[in-house]
Order: sequence, then C-alpha cells, then structure tokens
Amino acid sequence: MKTLDQIAEEIRAHKGCGFEPCETCTNEVPGEGNSNADIMLIGEGPGKNEDLQGRPFVGAAGKLLDELIESIGLKREDVFIGNVVKARPPGNRDPKPEEIAHSWPWLRNQVAAIKPQVIVLLGRHAMDLFLPDLRISAVHGQAKRYRGQVYYPVYHPAAALYNGSLRQTLLDDFAKLPKVLEKAKALPETEVAIEPVGPAAELLTKKSPAKEPVAAASAQTAKSTTEPQQKPLF
Repeated sequence: MKTLDQIAEEIRAHKGCGFEPCETCTNEVPGEGNSNADIMLIGEGPGKNEDLQGRPFVGAAGKLLDELIESIGLKREDVFIGNVVKARPPGNRDPKPEEIAHSWPWLRNQVAAIKPQVIVLLGRHAMDLFLPDLRISAVHGQAKRYRGQVYYPVYHPAAALYNGSLRQTLLDDFAKLPKVLEKAKALPETEVAIEPVGPAAELLTKKSPAKEPVAAASAQTAKSTTEPQQKPLF
C-alpha cells in the first residue's frame, strides 16, 4: 500500500494525461493533514488560491473550514483535507464525470492509507461520489454508513460565503461531529469497501478518454444505488 507521501508525489508529478484540469492547472493539489486522522474531509476540487499554492482550502472557504474545525477543538493538523479532483477545473467549473473518474484512484488510495473513522463530505459533488441518490439539503448533518464506512455530509463552506444563513447550519452540523466520531468508533468492525457511485463509477469500468487505465469498479458498485438510508445512522 502506498503512503500518503508517495501518493502526493505521484499526483504532483502527474502531467500529460490529456485531461483539461491536469493540463491547465498551475499546481496539482494532493491534499494535506494527519496520516492517522480519525476525520477525513473531502471537498470538490481546488480553486484559484489552492491552484496557486498547491494546498487545499486556503482561500475564503478554507478560512471558514479552519473555523469549523477549530469549533470542535481540532486543528487542520489533526485531520486530513482533500478533494474529489486534484487539479483545478478551468474557471472553477464543476468537474466532469470523466475527470472525477481520472482522479479516483488517488483518492481511493488516500482513504485506504488513512483509514478514517469518519469521512466528512463537503458539498454535493463529494457526496454524490460516495452516497447515491441523496440530496445535501435533506441529509446534511446526518451520519450515514455505506459499505462499512461512516460518512457525514455537510454543505460546502463556499456555499456559506454566498448564503450567509448556511454559516450557522455548518457550525451546527460540525458541533455534532465529535459525537458522530465517538459513535463511529463504537460500531462493530466490518469490512470497508470504498468505491464510487454514479456516472464516475460507470466510467471506471472503461478506459479513460486519454487512454490512461483507471481502476475498475465492480458491476455491483456501478449498479448499486439504493444502499444508503435516508434515515441518519445515529
């Protein structure tokens, strides 16, 4: 199994794949944080500031994320912060399914290296990759267990920059996170299967448009869209 440092080196050295974000970005952004973190936070993708610095969540949304993490008595160094895609889509557009599929092996390997108790999904793009057929407005602040892994979807911090009312919603959802972590640690151990769902999962059964092999997802992974419960885990 690759270490986080090895994965980061591979991401930073990556070029020539033909995917627009990787070819146009200033810096790839692997993610950063504690290799033994109980909490892993996954966002959508790097923005302008992240692209310039090669670090995740360093702009205005990052400042709010720091505040949210500190509100539960932790620091950035205590968690791991990453993104669904590792390179900034031009103009901060939404990442395309094939771009998400292209970055997936790195994210999967990071999750496998860290083995977090709880994965906090920051916004709908991160949630859509792991929890099918759910709406962030309906399930934010609710823990979900899917294929052995506990997930905790919340609004993306950037959403609160455009809609001020979501700031308190985020603070309230993060306030529940320590209890979610405590209960996640108390769950019976079970085999964890980290696989994507939705359009990206279907693409992972094929070769990417840039002719670069990507990890295969099982047919069950691609077809399964009903496992997560609408009801919260705790």
